[in-house]
Amino acid sequence: MRITNVDRWGASGVHLLISVAIAASALAFMLLVWYPPPLFKAAGGNDLLLILVGVDVIVGPLITLLIFKPGKWGLKFDLAAIGTLQLAALVYGLSIVYLARPAFIVFVKDRFEVATAAELEPENLAQAKYEQFSRPPLGGPQLAFAEFPSDQKERNELVKLAFAGYDLHHFPKYWRPYEAQAKQVVAKGDTLDRMRKTEPKAARVVDEYLREHGIRDDEVRFFNLRAPRAWVAVLVDAKTAEPRKMLLYEML
Repeated sequence: MRITNVDRWGASGVHLLISVAIAASALAFMLLVWYPPPLFKAAGGNDLLLILVGVDVIVGPLITLLIFKPGKWGLKFDLAAIGTLQLAALVYGLSIVYLARPAFIVFVKDRFEVATAAELEPENLAQAKYEQFSRPPLGGPQLAFAEFPSDQKERNELVKLAFAGYDLHHFPKYWRPYEAQAKQVVAKGDTLDRMRKTEPKAARVVDEYLREHGIRDDEVRFFNLRAPRAWVAVLVDAKTAEPRKMLLYEML
């Protein structure tokens, strides 16, 4: 297709299709790899998504519609500039999403916490006792089990840090492989009967999921997961502690 044989509506339409394809591919990767459902919404990703869609899917093709004129001098340069700006905006947005991704889902005390890649300081990662916790994974979030230190000095230090917003899930040196602590995790989980009494909002969402998938109450245990913008119900296998489903039930 020669550029001189296309009017402004056709050019804008082609630009729109290309933009949609690129944005959809990026979004699918984010949701399937970096942010397993419902962590993207729970992390407040919808706001960023609106910006990405606005810039890469709407603004670019709209500018093309306004400036496109067959045979116009410098038209190819203008289109290349628009594409470059779009690409830069997309890369910038993806870099923010990448840094804010849930690198680890850490079991702390009696619930799950999200440790994002941006929250984990390099010096704290360097102190990890297990190699898999020494750097954020490039793919999806990895499970970890946080063990409260036995040393009283370290305990006191953690109490002080808690006032500054830091907890065990920010310090990989206290993490252990999740699978090896399965019995401890299951033992701390709530039965669904107890969940229905203490977490009525979660119970409505969980019970609907159980009915739809034919899961018995005794097959799973319930935990809360605290995310930046929401509370999430985590259902784990009652025998292996393997997470079976995460369900968002309350936005903050």
